[in-house]
Amino acid sequence: MQITVSTVSLTVDDVTASQQFFTTHLGYKEIAAAEGFASLTRGGSAVDIVLLRRGTEILPAGQRDQHAAGIILAFTVTGIEEEERRLREQGADITMPLRQEPWGERLFQITDPSGIVVQLVEWVTPGGASVN
Repeated sequence: MQITVSTVSLTVDDVTASQQFFTTHLGYKEIAAAEGFASLTRGGSAVDIVLLRRGTEILPAGQRDQHAAGIILAFTVTGIEEEERRLREQGADITMPLRQEPWGERLFQITDPSGIVVQLVEWVTPGGASVN
């Protein structure tokens, strides 16, 4: 088996609002859309995203009324200070300000209108240099 693309499917209340969030703030592009559905890609090594409206029949019966909760969609980036500044200027909902953990992870979180938490991470060495 050869895996050619990785995709995460997220169930949301408002596909349009989530789609606008990912295209405006994170550089995703729509590759397909229909009522209650959007498929987004960013190319490169980023994971593709499928957004499905809660209640959509394609979802398993036990999951139709659920929405993405308890999920953190994490992306490793470079230039995290610039990204945090850019997103703040764009009006993204920064729900965890930029911080550095003792193990070398620098991160902050933004949250889309449907409550999906997106974490941007940059790894640094103990001396402070980026290791991306």
